[in-house]
Amino acid sequence: MKAFRNILFWLHLIAGVLGGIVIFIMCVTGALLSFEKNIIEFSERDQRVVAIGEKRLSAQEILERVIAEKPDPKPLSLLVTSDPASAATVALGREGQVFVDPYTGTVTGSGNSAVRGFFRFNTDLHRWIALSGDGRPIGKALTGATNLMFLFLAISGIYIWFPRNLTWAAMKPNFWFRKTSTPKARDFNWHNTIGWWTSLILIVLTVTAAVISYQWAGNLVYTLTGNEVPKQQQAPPNAGGQNDTPFTIPTNINAMWQLAESQSPGWKSVSLRLPISKDATFTIDEGKSWNIFGRSTLTVDAASATVAKWEPYAERNSAQQIRSWMRFTHTGESFGLIGQFIGFLACIGGSVLVYTGFALAFRRCRNWFRTRSTAVEEV
Repeated sequence: MKAFRNILFWLHLIAGVLGGIVIFIMCVTGALLSFEKNIIEFSERDQRVVAIGEKRLSAQEILERVIAEKPDPKPLSLLVTSDPASAATVALGREGQVFVDPYTGTVTGSGNSAVRGFFRFNTDLHRWIALSGDGRPIGKALTGATNLMFLFLAISGIYIWFPRNLTWAAMKPNFWFRKTSTPKARDFNWHNTIGWWTSLILIVLTVTAAVISYQWAGNLVYTLTGNEVPKQQQAPPNAGGQNDTPFTIPTNINAMWQLAESQSPGWKSVSLRLPISKDATFTIDEGKSWNIFGRSTLTVDAASATVAKWEPYAERNSAQQIRSWMRFTHTGESFGLIGQFIGFLACIGGSVLVYTGFALAFRRCRNWFRTRSTAVEEV
């Protein structure tokens, strides 16, 4: 066991040195992104909140007002919430989005570009080290591999942390920060204490990140839960982009929208993907699930405005539901502000672990070279 512990220690040290810089970047940006949604919504509150009127405009009328205001960009989605004081949101792809008063049709704004730009830059750093173009797949591969390395560091760190003698006297010094006499002792105490309190959270964050990053990790969720792995769908041409075809509003969009609202009378939000071809795809928050981000999908035949397929969140298989939890558990949003705050602290702790780990590794390496030099001089 001593030999295994020594091997694990050196693997832990080497992995930390090799991946430390990228891990530090992901931890710092992860902390900055912890409250992204909350900060953006607060900075745009004047655009998102409207005076409650007597009657809401139809989906067609809202889109007509947006097209009149911004004729060039093509709407990619329309989102309406049940909150009577909330503006409708129309996504415009690379052009961002606009908020529309659902009672008057007035465009109330297009978001806070400065705040969104700040978080977009940090997201790029977090996902692919801010590389762009042909370098983006390289950045994604680097952050994905480093994330797996971070997972190994968190797991191996727990094993290394446990003292050989499992007594309270042996474990107590590593449970909290204590006064130390040297920088080395301080870094050692910080590394052990922060590692103890954050390791389990970091394991959750890295595991969920792996599921998001890798197809094989996502498929593993289906395999472990005994569900069939879905076939990977090919992205259609111009997916996520805008083609040269003029955008047209379907004449029966209001009938389809009313069908979507009647599908789940207690809905909290309804979103329609645009443009519409053969089928119209609605994403509906029914407000029934423990998972506050659980969404149901309604597919409507665009020609007849009839239901083609209804996929309620509650009837999805366990793997699909677990994956939907993982996406927002990674950001902490699944558990509200408390989860976001815990994730924030874990990311800050992870960045300190990188610093203290580098400091301890540097001193160990420096002492090794000094010892080696002294031995050579004596010979």
